[in-house]
Amino acid sequence: MITRRQFLKGSAIGSCCLGAAAIGGYAFLNFKRFGRLPQGERLERILTSPNYRDGKFWNLPTAYIPPQRQPDGRGGLKSMFFKKKKLHLEPNRFDIQVIKSDLENLDREKDLFVWFGHSSYFLQLGGARILVDPVFCSASPIPFLIGEAFPGTDVFTPEDIPDIDILLITHDHWDHLDYETVCALKNRVGMVVTSLGVGEHFEYWGYESKRIEELDWGEKAIIDCGRVGVSVRAYPTHHFSGRGFTRNKTLWSSFLVSAAGKKIYFGGDGGYDERFRRIGETMPGIDLAFLENGQYNQRWPRVHTMPDELPLAMRELGAKKYVTGHHAKFCFSTHPWDEPYKNELAAAAYAKVPLLVPKIGEICEV
Repeated sequence: MITRRQFLKGSAIGSCCLGAAAIGGYAFLNFKRFGRLPQGERLERILTSPNYRDGKFWNLPTAYIPPQRQPDGRGGLKSMFFKKKKLHLEPNRFDIQVIKSDLENLDREKDLFVWFGHSSYFLQLGGARILVDPVFCSASPIPFLIGEAFPGTDVFTPEDIPDIDILLITHDHWDHLDYETVCALKNRVGMVVTSLGVGEHFEYWGYESKRIEELDWGEKAIIDCGRVGVSVRAYPTHHFSGRGFTRNKTLWSSFLVSAAGKKIYFGGDGGYDERFRRIGETMPGIDLAFLENGQYNQRWPRVHTMPDELPLAMRELGAKKYVTGHHAKFCFSTHPWDEPYKNELAAAAYAKVPLLVPKIGEICEV
């Protein structure tokens, strides 16, 4: 039988453990890498946005209703942690081809791009160098549990990246905005262009406000890159934001980059809706489009593009060529790791559009 003394001692120990866990959890969520919520003049600007109300940003209304989907039977987080090999959620070390290209000595006169896996890209256009959503260090706050790079795909580091004219960030999720990477690049970035509110993270991490340009949907920035002026326009996407438990205090966007007579579209993350048709109609002649294809799940179809929706997006956007990403480096869902490769081939064939399938690190002409 437990005595009163033992009970009180056990209760005290339990309380101490709970208190320590609470303090540890609070400290963890307040690590600098989590960023900071918008405040001051930035928050005042956010409050005037037509896309912000009731204390948060909202997706645009859509008439599109996703098809009724049955759960895929693979389970949720349990599958990601305990069934990765059985479900082929991760590749073997040599399943993905990777090229460690020399980016420092690229010919500035050539228009080209490099895919680093997932949604990270290097773009050279008219001599301007643009880095999009670079994640070279950590794609989640707990990478040893979720978001660890597939073996052999993490060959690039921030030190491999040359000086950048524009650092383009679509939204503040960990797999698109990597604290360690952007801090390592801080002294080699000309301008940060990002969605409204995301600049708060950058200022908190030591970037000067004069080097940060934030855009609401429909807004455009012209960045003087010395060799060429680069136009960056923000467009909607159907997604969400947040680096902790608080969601949608910053905006999420897709971007159209124009320079040297070429138009490049970065779709960012987001479920399928009418935006592809609208952008295709208002900005025809897109030369190259990077679209999301991966980390989708039957349980949340509105925030990521499903495989059967990818050909619709391609056809309606009307770009001359396509590349798909958001795959081949991290596992955040429960589909086989190589399924997105099959999806993009099927989608391009169905939509009858040209598709580029680059290797990670491969230098490709625009």
